[in-house]
Amino acid sequence: MFYMVPGTTEKLMSQMRRGALEYCVLALLRKEERYGFDLVRSLGETDGLVTSEGTIYPLLARLRGEGLVETTWHESVQGPPRRYYQLTLDGERALEIFVEQWRRFRESVDRILEA
Repeated sequence: MFYMVPGTTEKLMSQMRRGALEYCVLALLRKEERYGFDLVRSLGETDGLVTSEGTIYPLLARLRGEGLVETTWHESVQGPPRRYYQLTLDGERALEIFVEQWRRFRESVDRILEA
């Protein structure tokens, strides 16, 4: 039997965040290209999605390697050029599939929790 004990809430949130984070990043890139730190800042402003550059940059590299995002370099007025990320067609499709499955999953869990 599982009982909530101090500290398990953080572990639970970490596991849920890890499962959804890459799709949250893809969703943030849905409408416009963005650079890495901008993604970190946007995720940090969302309750429950606090993350760090040490998490986002490896994730972006993996998404790029999988062909879900592509990058371009843009000059910056505040320092060196920045790498901007944008969705590819495969990334858009992966996000669409996730959204469909997420809604089904969330509705199922909500039904059970509300029963």
